[in-house]
Amino acid sequence: MQNEGLTLEANKHVASRNACKLCAPLGASMVFKGIEGCIPMIHGSQGCATYIRRYLISHYKEPMDIASSNFSEETTIYGGNKNFINGIDNIRKQYAPTVMGIASTCLSETIGEDIPSLIAEYREIYNGDSTLPLFVHASTPSYSGTHMDGFHEAVLATIRTLSVEAKRERRINLFSGFISPADIRLLKQLMNDFEIDYTLFPDYSTSMDNPCWKDYHLIPEGGTSIDDIRKTGSATASIELGTVLNKGSLSEQVLMRSSVTSAGEWLEKNYFIKNHTIVMPIGIEATDSLMNIISTTSGKEIPQKYALQRGRLVDAYIDGHKYVFGKKAVVYGEEDMVIAVSLFLAEIGIKPVIVASGGESKLMKKELLKYNEEAFSETIILSGADFETIRELSLEIKPDIIIGNSKGYYIARQLSIPIVRIGFPIHDRIGGPRIKHLLYEGTQNLFDLIVNALLDYKQEHSPIGYKYM
Repeated sequence: MQNEGLTLEANKHVASRNACKLCAPLGASMVFKGIEGCIPMIHGSQGCATYIRRYLISHYKEPMDIASSNFSEETTIYGGNKNFINGIDNIRKQYAPTVMGIASTCLSETIGEDIPSLIAEYREIYNGDSTLPLFVHASTPSYSGTHMDGFHEAVLATIRTLSVEAKRERRINLFSGFISPADIRLLKQLMNDFEIDYTLFPDYSTSMDNPCWKDYHLIPEGGTSIDDIRKTGSATASIELGTVLNKGSLSEQVLMRSSVTSAGEWLEKNYFIKNHTIVMPIGIEATDSLMNIISTTSGKEIPQKYALQRGRLVDAYIDGHKYVFGKKAVVYGEEDMVIAVSLFLAEIGIKPVIVASGGESKLMKKELLKYNEEAFSETIILSGADFETIRELSLEIKPDIIIGNSKGYYIARQLSIPIVRIGFPIHDRIGGPRIKHLLYEGTQNLFDLIVNALLDYKQEHSPIGYKYM
């Protein structure tokens, strides 16, 4: 584990205990679920696909079909060529996908499976078949990256494979990162309100948050269309939400194939499309930044409804300031989400005392100090973190609140302090896909959740039990 803010001699040689991250193919699977007509396939053991399905179903409460080439002992020794071809045949027969997203695993990468060659071989076998799906391959071994590295690698692989350079249009590419379906809907509404053409990718706002079906859908409706993905090559500009993106350990492998690590960088280098990389829009300052970029790029004024939302949010900051100012918080999760939430907390007067992620970019300290050096000069910033280290430090520092996914609940329980569940995964509450984090509306939601968690704690621990705050 790398501690970016403080040298902790006691933990210097301690092995990872309950890592604050998930596997890379899980992130890739989420991207593939955000492509219209796509089925993800894990080229590896059945257990990998089962683990990913379990985690995603528990959070999203939706059916989750993820195929597997189903490695066995024999496959591990002699290679997965036969399993790969049979697996795709079975998927095509049952699902008839228009796209197949193929993610590698630790096992297939370790034995040196050449998946691009396997795809080429399959295409050759079925040469001339008009029903042949499009193939996207993402290299995602979990021993060399987190679920966020896998996510951004799949986004990059999709754009690299499917985008087509064309005449420039007044169009924006929005690469939104691993956010909730509710946040994706907020971003789509924002772009529609600006009345500008756009491609938001990946879009799993419907496929991972479905209405109730009368009949089962083998491939859920929704997802970014292939046509819109191809149009990313004709956009005026790209906007990437997040400043770390795919700069963890997996990016070392990406850089062996290319000098870029994200879709926006790839489009800028190859098609000369201006790329804006910004902090995820949580909080007033970060949301203002996104609004200004869209306004400048589109040549249109910011819609009045967002000025009203911003004004109400400022008013809420004032109303709740006395309840949050000076409180100490622990924040953990994906690097870009953690950076954005920590900056938001500093904006409302809460002091992030521990900022932690299982991501390994080692960029969190640099990013936080760049935007607010005063607020984070004494913060403990942990890269490649595990939950046991977070717990041990929390017992010493005694924070007032914990903010992150449900995997840290046991720490809040031991400390007897409130936890505000955000991000992914949320396994012990319903509604994870519907949590709003982004823009003024999502920030308002987070602000209310945090203030009310602190008020609830104060009320429950009061000997009086008063009804007015």
